Amino acid sequence: MTEPLADGADWQGADLHEIARQLVSHLGPTLVAALTGATDKARAIEWAKPDGPEPPHDAARRLVLAHRVWAQVAAAESDDITRAWFIGGNPLLGDHIPLTAILGDRGPDVMAAVRAFLEGRPDV
Repeated sequence: MTEPLADGADWQGADLHEIARQLVSHLGPTLVAALTGATDKARAIEWAKPDGPEPPHDAARRLVLAHRVWAQVAAAESDDITRAWFIGGNPLLGDHIPLTAILGDRGPDVMAAVRAFLEGRPDV
């Protein structure tokens, strides 16, 4: 059974190496490792290689969610603002940072925070 993402989309079958590569390139390996629960940034770097190992199931699911979030924010903002969004406190997430909300599998909450940010709502 394929697990849905916060918006109902399936994630399995995604090119996880490309997703990891893009996230590592734009957010850095330390943040990518942190949002997946990996204990070492080298793991994120390995996942980003075309011939690297596949991330574990939970990490893969979080990578896909993080990529979806990154793509939406990056389409509207610069790399610096997008990265800051991932590590800044967010009132819609109980003042937690989106990175830890992704790690905590709070996909629907994170997606709601993304929508509010992109809509320019003052509560974020």
